[in-house]
Amino acid sequence: MAETLAIKIYPDSVLRLKNRQLKPEELQAQEFKQLILDMEKTMQEKDGVGLAAPQVGKNIQLAVIKTDQGTLVLINPKILRRSLKKEEMEEGCLSLPEIFGLVKRPIKIKLTALDASGKKMKFVATGYFARVIQHEVDHLNGILIIDRTKDIIKGKENLENMEHKT
Repeated sequence: MAETLAIKIYPDSVLRLKNRQLKPEELQAQEFKQLILDMEKTMQEKDGVGLAAPQVGKNIQLAVIKTDQGTLVLINPKILRRSLKKEEMEEGCLSLPEIFGLVKRPIKIKLTALDASGKKMKFVATGYFARVIQHEVDHLNGILIIDRTKDIIKGKENLENMEHKT
């Protein structure tokens, strides 16, 4: 049975950590499999399109992403190539509630990762799908949308209030 996990909210320090890679034997552990289910449920309940492990307080390289075919699990993802062509779009984040900024990202990426069973996969992502993956990979490296944007377009006052709590 999956449970909804608490989302870490900025400026929680766990959101700024570089997260460790998972070892193949860790992927077989029941608690790891349960974490994937819990993250998937949390993403769905919070109406997110992606969720990274540090957002639920886990210092590991794991992200789940909502796709038309179901949930994509990315373990130890690594972006191998980024297109030179970029697009700027509004992005939000479950760890930065009600804050939105314009973020410029490559429109096409090539990446490698392990799936939930530990099988290596390599694929190309484009458009919005590529954007979501890049957003989640940023989380795994301690990077937030507020680091990527020059323009907070909604929620500037929320961000200022969060920063004053530190």
